[in-house]
Amino acid sequence: MGAVKGKRMPRAVREQQMMDAAVRVFGQRGYRAASMDEIAELAGVSKPLVYLYLNSKEELFTACIRREAAALVDAVRGGVTPGEPADRQLWAGLRAFFTHTAERPDAWAVLHSQARTHGEPFAAEIAVMREEIVAFVTLLIAEAAREAHDNPLLPEQDVAGLAEALVGAAEALAVWANAASGVTAKEAAATLMNFAWSGLGNLMDGKSWSPPSR
Repeated sequence: MGAVKGKRMPRAVREQQMMDAAVRVFGQRGYRAASMDEIAELAGVSKPLVYLYLNSKEELFTACIRREAAALVDAVRGGVTPGEPADRQLWAGLRAFFTHTAERPDAWAVLHSQARTHGEPFAAEIAVMREEIVAFVTLLIAEAAREAHDNPLLPEQDVAGLAEALVGAAEALAVWANAASGVTAKEAAATLMNFAWSGLGNLMDGKSWSPPSR
């Protein structure tokens, strides 16, 4: 049940309340099926007030994407302590990512499932978020190379490719973990860490796999 209608509160607080309701409805019902009536009811406000604050369903959805994308990036960055060994930084970032997506499944559905599938401008908002996370992971992998070698041998293109692969795997695993029963954020992070760090460790030691010549 929504909050009591008509209760006076600061505009910023009311707006966040509406967005909380919107994220829940968009995440559970999808962008197309979600209605402004349902969002207003869940938020405990009138539909005209939602339009007054956030103008349209499209702008409301965009605002939700931006808020939740920023929250996810902040969670990943905030989970990492600079100066720790590279593997611990990567582990902490993965745990923060999986913890956040597990605690906010509707927000993750908005970011991963809904925003990507409804075209511009929503897909562009997600691309910005993803680029920021990939750039952060790229720095972690580059730091790992620096720890392993005084003059790291991993080319920039390889580091960037590894970061893209790692982020893509994390996204897919978060969907699986949220759908599976009993999978914790720590277990999901450990699964990906074991998969990724074994390969990264070999690369740091100069043991790269090469395709057969024939």
